Order: sequence, then C-alpha cells, then structure tokens
Amino acid sequence: MTHHILKATRDTVHLGGFSDLLTPVLTIDSGDTIDVETYTGYYVYEKAPPEFLTSALLDICQNLAPELKVAGGPHLLTGPIYVRGAKPGDVLEVELQAIAPSLPVGFNAIRTGWGALPQQFTQPALRFIPLDLANNIAEFPANSGIKIPLKPFFGILGVATPEHSRNSIPPGSYGGNIDNRQLQAGSRLFLPVFVPGGLFSLGDGHSAQGDGEVNVTAIETSMNGRIKLTLRQDLQLTTPIAETPTDIITMGFAPTLDTALELAVSNMIDFLKGFANLSAEDAYVLCSLAVNFHITQVVNTPQKGVHGMLPKSILLDKNSSICLI
Repeated sequence: MTHHILKATRDTVHLGGFSDLLTPVLTIDSGDTIDVETYTGYYVYEKAPPEFLTSALLDICQNLAPELKVAGGPHLLTGPIYVRGAKPGDVLEVELQAIAPSLPVGFNAIRTGWGALPQQFTQPALRFIPLDLANNIAEFPANSGIKIPLKPFFGILGVATPEHSRNSIPPGSYGGNIDNRQLQAGSRLFLPVFVPGGLFSLGDGHSAQGDGEVNVTAIETSMNGRIKLTLRQDLQLTTPIAETPTDIITMGFAPTLDTALELAVSNMIDFLKGFANLSAEDAYVLCSLAVNFHITQVVNTPQKGVHGMLPKSILLDKNSSICLI
C-alpha cells in the first residue's frame, strides 16, 4: 500500500460539480491512503479576512482554468482520484481516518431564495466565524458565551457519473453533497461506482453543522484529511451507505422530506435483510423500534436528505461491520 499527498492547487481542484470528462489528478491502487487538502470560499474570497486566505487559494480563485469549472455549484472539490481496477457496479469504500480545519476561520452564508425559511430571511448575509482550534470550539455570536464544539467533516464525498456536468449542490446515488455531520473521522462511506476508476472527489469542509443545515450553510471551512480508498468488489450497492464507530447509516435523497424518509427506511430494510437475515416485515418493525431517522439537510435543492441510524450495539456482534454483508 502506498501513501500519497494531494495538495489543493489550481491544477488539482475543480469547481461546481462532477464530470467523467475530468482528467484524474491522482491515480492510486485500492487500499492506498491519501493526505488530502481542500479549500472553500471560491465565491466569497474577495470579502474574506486575511486569515481565511492562502496563496494557493488566491491562485485558485483568480486563475482556475475554464475547463475545471464543471457546473454551477459553489463548491471547490479536490480530485478526481482514479482507483485502478474500479469499474461500474463495484463499490468504493472511503475510510475517513483524520479530518481537521486547516485555517482558524470559516464562513456562513444566507442566500436569497434558499434555506428552510427563504420567505422570512430574504436578504443575503455573509459571516466569517473565528475558530478556536486550540480548544476545538467556535463562539457564535461573538462574545455571546455560546461555544459550539467543532466536529469537522467533509460535506461532499462523491464519485463521477456518465453525466458530463453534474452540479455539486444536490446529493444522490453517487454521494456528492451529502452534508451528513455523522461522517467524521473514524467513519466509512460506501459509494457505488459508475465510471471506470470511480473518479472520487471531496470538499465542502464543515467545522460544525446542525442536522438540517437550515440556513443553507454550516461553518464552511478549508479542511485537511487523511482518507483510505478501497475497492470493494464483494459488495453491491445502488445508493450510499455509511458506518460510524457506533452506527450503520442509510440515506434517502428526494425532492421532499416525505419521500427522502421513505427511501432511507427502505434502504435500512434492505440492509437488515441482507446483513441480519431478517424478513422485510421484521426489518420494518425493527426500524420503528430501534432506528433513529434524522433530517440530514433541507437546502441542497432539489434534493432533501434523511438518514437512518442503526445502533451497532443492538446487533448480536456489537463489533459488526458492514464489510460482513
């Protein structure tokens, strides 16, 4: 196994979406690890304080090549990464080994027409929020005494599809803008592969976010991480599934929360049928008794998200892992 370092530069990032036409910035073997750098703030950098900016971010924002502006989303993504041997129908396991903010400041933005209450909060607003990295907190509002624990994660973890220009805002079967705050260091995400090599990209670092992400953004943060990418040809998935140290997570993405919930429940039933050898009806009952369903996000138009969390502690083997499917 090889360890790689992938810095975020104007040659290794792309903006706004996913595309199978992008040239891979790194080619790896299954099981390799990568120290990866991500940046955020492409559309707000001119209003940012000095501590938000680095020479690399400025170079990206000022000189990114037009062919790397894939679609209309606001996200800078590092990648794509090509995994040798990955082919459509396989599964890519993304092990999140370490995640940490790289700069002592992030931002939050309200966008006109977006969010859970767009008719109430009609004016755009941009706030830069200092991060106390030594104590792992952010105080907001400033001098309020309200201290938010930092729980960093990557909002976007996804693979390319045959659609040449897929906007980075909505999540889907390919992963993408999942915005699930449970996917912190120590978690694993399993993604279906749609194109040769997978073409995995990540970004949209969040230092803190509540379920729902109701005003459109979290504390958006440039983020570094260490990941391990493993090709799983023993699994068959049509939608992402995740595992944290404590839970198995299924997901549902749809234009309404009702439909997203239905999909998250159905996906959990399918998992329990395959993993625990339960009947569909018993799995449905177990979902009602022991699975916790949460609103992931309501702002990534046109897809809202719901995720279900199955505590691993209730399984016969509390050390069970999804790799036993």
